[in-house]
Amino acid sequence: MEGQLSFYDRLIAETEKERIEFISIPLIREAVRSGASRELYIDFLTQAYHHVKHTFALLAFAAARTKDEAYQDALVEYMEEERGHEKWILNDIAAMGGDADAVRNGTPGIACQVMVGYTYYAIEWVSPYAMLGSVHVLEGMSTLLADKAADAIHRSLGGNGKEGFSYLRSHGALDIEHVAFFKQLANDIACPGAQQIVIEASKVFYRLYGDIYHELATHHPVKSHAA
Repeated sequence: MEGQLSFYDRLIAETEKERIEFISIPLIREAVRSGASRELYIDFLTQAYHHVKHTFALLAFAAARTKDEAYQDALVEYMEEERGHEKWILNDIAAMGGDADAVRNGTPGIACQVMVGYTYYAIEWVSPYAMLGSVHVLEGMSTLLADKAADAIHRSLGGNGKEGFSYLRSHGALDIEHVAFFKQLANDIACPGAQQIVIEASKVFYRLYGDIYHELATHHPVKSHAA
């Protein structure tokens, strides 16, 4: 019907509160505005590694659990796109002077563990469509913020060299095709029940993903700025 919101537009509208709360997290605002220390950036990449390394497996898990063939096909396409991105993160950590081997063999923070664990749980016990909530939040926020954060962090570290930002840059604003692909995938979901699952899952993932940044802030307190 003319004037009726597409599901993607409704998803954006109905999760606006959670999105605003996420981008208002002080650590995120600080990183986008003023950059970050090398230590904070490496710690961010560390947590990113420990959830990104699960992306391929989570997409495969959702694809195996759904009977919706069109959705399954889209998940398989996502799998091809996302495979191996965790290796980019390890390369960025090494380029920043971090210990990539220690990160690979290490354990993520509790917030990261909870988010990853919930994703597996939601796919199995809520619905395979819950995976789209994770994709919407993690990919969407990366597209919105990654380039700005990368630019600010690069400047704050002295602006020397371009290595160390392959992961952020790959998920930045130029990742137009990914955004368009997700939008089309969302709009192809016609079942009201499945749509509601994606909306509710997105709200959960805004909270869980935000908790990773709140946890990082306990080790890297945000500087206060005058208004």
